[in-house]
Amino acid sequence: ITMTNLAPNVLVVHPSLPVKSVAELIALAKGRPGELNFSTGPSGSSNHLSGELLKAMAKVNIVRVPYKGTAPALTALLGGEVQLMFGTASTVAPHLKSGRLKALAVTSAKVTQFAPDLPPMSAALPGYESVAQSGIFAPVGTSAAVIQRLNHEIVQILRRSDIREKFFNSGTEAVG
Repeated sequence: ITMTNLAPNVLVVHPSLPVKSVAELIALAKGRPGELNFSTGPSGSSNHLSGELLKAMAKVNIVRVPYKGTAPALTALLGGEVQLMFGTASTVAPHLKSGRLKALAVTSAKVTQFAPDLPPMSAALPGYESVAQSGIFAPVGTSAAVIQRLNHEIVQILRRSDIREKFFNSGTEAVG
């Protein structure tokens, strides 16, 4: 019926990692193949796929360490058990403010409203984009008139400033 929101991840690293950019991270990973680890939630999660895309596009050997969820993956990064992670803006923001993590980039193709000071990953890896998308669907056979009406009403709601703010506060961008 319509896409509802987009949620890029933020590439964050433990402050002990001596890098300040994605290019420096890639250079470090190439110089130390198999030594850097990234934490993720379950297989197929957006933070897992963001990391795998980095590995494939940069041709680096960074080891994935899977956890049962984002919270334990983040705890591992904060504790220095792993060196990097891709997390949602709302998840990592408090740790960026406190200095417990460093942000290098966002996974969207362009600069995002959540982190206007962070470059997109595509600045270092042209073509890189990894953004979770959510939408509303209807069963096959739903009449076009019903789909059109639902689309119109949902898009109108998604355009409201209070709704856009709620999405923004949760680390996603309302679309429709």
